[in-house]
Amino acid sequence: MGDFDFGVIAGNLPFLMQGLQLSLLLTFLAVLGGIFFGTILALMRLSGILPLSLLAGTYVNLIRSVPLILVIFWFYFLVPLALGRPIGNFYSALIAFTLFEAAYFSEIIRAGIQSVRKGQVHAAQATGLNYWQTQRYIVLPQAFRNMIPILVTQGIILFQDTSLVFVVSLRDFMTVSSIVARTEGRLVEMYIFAALVYFAICFAGSLFVRRLQKASTI
Repeated sequence: MGDFDFGVIAGNLPFLMQGLQLSLLLTFLAVLGGIFFGTILALMRLSGILPLSLLAGTYVNLIRSVPLILVIFWFYFLVPLALGRPIGNFYSALIAFTLFEAAYFSEIIRAGIQSVRKGQVHAAQATGLNYWQTQRYIVLPQAFRNMIPILVTQGIILFQDTSLVFVVSLRDFMTVSSIVARTEGRLVEMYIFAALVYFAICFAGSLFVRRLQKASTI
């Protein structure tokens, strides 16, 4: 470690930050999309309407049974074939991450919905609200408040998983770090730097989750 070259990091910092921005953008958009579609899936499973429940359950169980990298390949190769035109590496990866994470978010959201006391649901129904209105105005606001820590935790996991986009030639932070490491011949410096960046972001997220958990118990 005596010849550790900090200059290689400083000299390639703009390039590295571009990769980090892509990783963070992909994480942010996939989390938003995953929560949106995950909420729909959770409501479908809890609706009591058998076809909707079976459809949502089948989707969740299928997606959760395959590795993320396979889902990325599916959408990278199959979606352009279905549309008859390319959609770009970024959008195919975003679709894959969003729909993959939706299956996991749906289970988190379903558990959050079920944690709301049944008495509140019955009271809402007694006032004339239907199932969807009850979920929208009574159940979901409370459920999301309870779920924020675990949703953030899932987002941290998603950020780590963005390193898989190298398989579709996207230059995320890990891919850019590898390119610099090979080009400059400085593997030790770049991989230590990449590890420190991932650690810093994920550790900060973990501290945020702890604060949320403490706040929810007060």
